[in-house]
Amino acid sequence: MRELIETERPGDSFFGEESGRAERGERRWIIDPIDGTSNFLRGVPNWATLIALEVAGEPSLGVVSAPGFGGRWWAETGSGAWGQQAGTDPRPLRVSGVNDLEHASLSFQSIEQWDHAGYLQPLIALSRTVWRDRAYGDMWSYMLLAEGLVDIVAEFDVKPYDLAALVPIVREAGGKFTDINGAESAWNGSSLATNGALHDAVIAVITGTGSGSEVSA
Repeated sequence: MRELIETERPGDSFFGEESGRAERGERRWIIDPIDGTSNFLRGVPNWATLIALEVAGEPSLGVVSAPGFGGRWWAETGSGAWGQQAGTDPRPLRVSGVNDLEHASLSFQSIEQWDHAGYLQPLIALSRTVWRDRAYGDMWSYMLLAEGLVDIVAEFDVKPYDLAALVPIVREAGGKFTDINGAESAWNGSSLATNGALHDAVIAVITGTGSGSEVSA
């Protein structure tokens, strides 16, 4: 993939899990060859190749290719988000219209992540506030969000190559993508993606300033 891009776009730079040190440039490709390595090694189909193009520091194009699911999702800023299953036509993606936490479906990724980050109690608070909580894991949680099937995704201990391809897809599907504190960045080690309508309410619960934040030890 890198050889092809270097041939077609010789001025572009690269950053990825397997490529070592991040290169700098106006246009930079951020690539994760296998997102969900543990799943891949165990034969769990929830893994994908993530491809993002960052322009002037902003992820503007994202592709998620999941051979185990026979699916692919992609988006470019201003062109909408799309998904396709093998043998079908591409379909537009749109996040849900859920606007109350009590009706929301949350994917929190893993208890261990939240615990190590010091956010275990906020996770419990959030789980008590939403309708349903599950840990679908890795890129699939975000694609379920873009398809309107999940309403909130949040995780810690994530790198830019885990997130950059997901950002345009979530945003172009009508959602919001920030770090856990609301900063619009894929470089801060955490992520919060929602359908947009729920974003501020989720941050309020996580930071302890909103309803459902009181949790007994």
